[in-house]
Amino acid sequence: MFKVTPIPAFNDNYIWLIQKPGYGSAVVDPGDAEPVLRYLESHDLTLDAILITHHHADHTGGVQKLLSQYPVPVYGPHNSPFGGITHPLKSGETLELFGEQLEIQEVPAHTLDHISYFKPGTQPQLFCGDTLFMAGCGRLFEGTAAQMLKAMNYFDALPDNTEVYCTHEYTLSNLAFAQAVEPDSQAIAETLDRCRILREKQKPTLPSNIAQERNINPFMRTSIDKVRKAAEERAGKALSSDIDVLASLREWKNQF
Repeated sequence: MFKVTPIPAFNDNYIWLIQKPGYGSAVVDPGDAEPVLRYLESHDLTLDAILITHHHADHTGGVQKLLSQYPVPVYGPHNSPFGGITHPLKSGETLELFGEQLEIQEVPAHTLDHISYFKPGTQPQLFCGDTLFMAGCGRLFEGTAAQMLKAMNYFDALPDNTEVYCTHEYTLSNLAFAQAVEPDSQAIAETLDRCRILREKQKPTLPSNIAQERNINPFMRTSIDKVRKAAEERAGKALSSDIDVLASLREWKNQF
């Protein structure tokens, strides 16, 4: 199991620092080099690898500066427009990192080059960038609702106790939307109360886990009658598929 530490960046990003005793350190989606360098220096660590989920600047902007001090491998999607990837990855491949195997899955939707990294085992861990958020999903900047639903189905099939490490602190706004979709959900209400307390203490709400997401995340609950009915009411028409439900929810969330 990796030790995973959040390094806050910008307004609401988390750069995840991955460590395993006796091996080394890696970072996931370093949009800004400065907080990473400060953390490494203050904890007497070196950097051994960089993992990228997709090309957006708030996930890749710090790579070159980090490489100027630590010439390490940069892993990322094989089809990424970001030019700094040295070890391209695609679905079905595995990445060995610090003696652990990470399974690569292409999850295009937020961007067409998006991948996730999944570490199986007794304590599974998922690094999912901007595709799956706690109680939410990424905007469909480049992909489609069908692609996002396929990604949600992949995540839904992971073990219940999989820790979910997404890269933005969007939890409170996502839970507010989830509550608008399912206003009678006790699971959403309890999670919202707990996360408000965490944020008041300036603590991260992450990681989530897959079991929790199945109960609170509307984008993983498109087959649930209450979610479908809420999406239909918002769309003003009957929706014939889970894809249509997800598309309606995502458009609703865009304007929420």
